[in-house]
Amino acid sequence: MMRRGYSLRTFEAFGNRSYRLLWPANFFAYTCRWMQLTLLGWLVLELTDSPFSVALVGFFGMLPLLILGMVGGVLADRVNKHRVLIMTQVVSCVAAFAMVLLLKTETVRFWHAYVVMGCTGIGWALDMPSRRSAIHDLVGRAGVTNAIAMDSVGMQGSRMIGPALAGALITTVDVVGGYIVVSAIYVVAVALISAVKLPPTDRSRLGLVNVLGNLAEGFRYVRRDNVLVATVLITILMNLLLFPYAQMIPVIARDVLGIGPGLMGTLLAAEGLGALFGAICVASIRVIRFHGRLYVGGSMLGLVMLLCFSMVRWYYAALPILFVLGFGTSGFSTMQSTLVMLRATEEMRGRALGVISLAIGAGPIGALMIGAIASMSSTPFAIGVDAVLGIASLSLIAVLMPSLWRQPMASDEQVPQAGS
Repeated sequence: MMRRGYSLRTFEAFGNRSYRLLWPANFFAYTCRWMQLTLLGWLVLELTDSPFSVALVGFFGMLPLLILGMVGGVLADRVNKHRVLIMTQVVSCVAAFAMVLLLKTETVRFWHAYVVMGCTGIGWALDMPSRRSAIHDLVGRAGVTNAIAMDSVGMQGSRMIGPALAGALITTVDVVGGYIVVSAIYVVAVALISAVKLPPTDRSRLGLVNVLGNLAEGFRYVRRDNVLVATVLITILMNLLLFPYAQMIPVIARDVLGIGPGLMGTLLAAEGLGALFGAICVASIRVIRFHGRLYVGGSMLGLVMLLCFSMVRWYYAALPILFVLGFGTSGFSTMQSTLVMLRATEEMRGRALGVISLAIGAGPIGALMIGAIASMSSTPFAIGVDAVLGIASLSLIAVLMPSLWRQPMASDEQVPQAGS
């Protein structure tokens, strides 16, 4: 009986029709992002033979989050989320079509990859808070943990499918064929987003007057809550020191493991498979009381596995290490937005998520760091340095801010349990 209950719980969010449309739309958008990182990373490596130039692909893809992350949070609170989601997906779609044109006409230069990833990053920065806030609007507070966990299943699944598909396409039809597939998937994502029906919101009191004041208010709100502060700090830490390793996978694949683009894709696919498995496990848990423990524990497991990955020199040893790394990061990614949405008030939810988006913007700095260290020494050494710094920093945050993992989070889904 327990297993049956867990299975039903896993897919609870799909009882909402609009969520059944939003979930695949998000999945396709996530898949396109991972495909582009893989396709453009390999393209730039082939054109420049420079680890630092490869790292810049991730830098320009994440830079808009650093600049526009909070603006996306204000948009989520102040304007129509549905329009934001449609417009940002259209921008990413147009950028993908432009890359197809450049590749087809053989006029592509390595810096074009940076422009395309920058356009995609702008869309990502502006729509991420709206995407997550829309999930809350559809399923409510009681269902948000499960819905975010299921969205994380889609995100982690895209981390498995996107790189593997991109690597296979590079091997069979080259980068141009891969980008044609990316463009087609974006078209499907736009169509699905357009069909989503979000519940009406009273926006008579809302507007974009005093945007800077809204941004400052979001920062002040987060700063007053230790749990939110700790969540933001760990988000910065993971995006600065763990996730930039993915930008170096083309270099690791070719120069350290001695494999081609097909097997390169399976490296990130192994991480995505572990993350997918972890996200399904989280979505299957009936009631989670200590969200912070999953957040901290998953982050630490990911960093420890990153240190192990920096030492590996054999392809078949790298695969299980990345699987466990992905399993750990699923706890981080699933609980990140869930903690914010359970903790923040309704009127401040978008701006609090905007602060998270801004924290994710530490990614481009991390990409520059790992690229610079790799150019001066070696890519495995750069990954190892990031892992050691990450483990030490996360341990410090956990010690100094214990309320994150000691304090249970209240949600409406727990109320019946309390009364029984």
